[in-house]
Amino acid sequence: MSKAYVFPGQGAQYEGMGKDIYMNDSAARHTIDLADKILGYKISEIMFEGSADDLKETRVTQPALFIHALAKVSMLRDQFKPIATAGHSLGEFSALVAAEILTFESGLQLVYKRAMAMQDACDADPGTMAAVLGLDDATVERICDEVSDDLDDIVVPANYNCPGQLVISGTMEAVNAAIEKLKESGAKRAVLLPVGGAFHSPLMEPAQAELEEAINGTAFRKGLCPVYQNFTSFSSTDPEEIKANLIAQLTGAVKWTQTIENMVKDGIMNFVESGGTGKVLSGLIKKVNGEAITESL
Repeated sequence: MSKAYVFPGQGAQYEGMGKDIYMNDSAARHTIDLADKILGYKISEIMFEGSADDLKETRVTQPALFIHALAKVSMLRDQFKPIATAGHSLGEFSALVAAEILTFESGLQLVYKRAMAMQDACDADPGTMAAVLGLDDATVERICDEVSDDLDDIVVPANYNCPGQLVISGTMEAVNAAIEKLKESGAKRAVLLPVGGAFHSPLMEPAQAELEEAINGTAFRKGLCPVYQNFTSFSSTDPEEIKANLIAQLTGAVKWTQTIENMVKDGIMNFVESGGTGKVLSGLIKKVNGEAITESL
């Protein structure tokens, strides 16, 4: 049965991540050891023994999730034959390596550069994000536009996770103002998230500039299969198009709802989640399309 493989982003990490597969599978152990060598320090020790707070740091979370996802894929060996791949935010880098558009080493180096650049952007201009439940996308978009105009500030839709679940991102003042208006408009919940910055918003522009230089200096190849990208929600196999979308993703919204809808339209109904808890994206996919078949590695 043809399957698409999907890869989670920040929020899917957990304490002890990867320790079991490192101990029990030679391919996973090789992948994790290689990651330590590429990074020049033992991130595996933080993955295996670090606290929840250690794993929440952007500079740790992003490479750790990338490594964990691809270590799990490596365990499949010759049985890994994806019809397509996709990833949520950071997970798009895992998807590109799984599709052999990027090498593992190049992908990890880009992820580490991305994590450090995003951390710097957060430190320089700390924004925030909020989860909004129970409103349609158009209403959330309208309120973000109204608040941005009224305050001459930044709040934008950041993650279209599934119908009725959208994350907004921006400055503290604008996000808090949007939360109040969203509640007045009937949101079941509109609550700040425990994040250190305004990911997928214009506040990430300094990080985007750094990442753009790194991406443009990295070799991208024709891969095994199409990759559905966050910025457009459509699939691509063209290396230059993939690069441009990957750069735009850092300040643009993650269109996960639309991505899954497009995958289903293209005949994909079987999804395998690799990395992190293995449950985050599977749950969202089922909310987008209840007939989709999901499993985790």
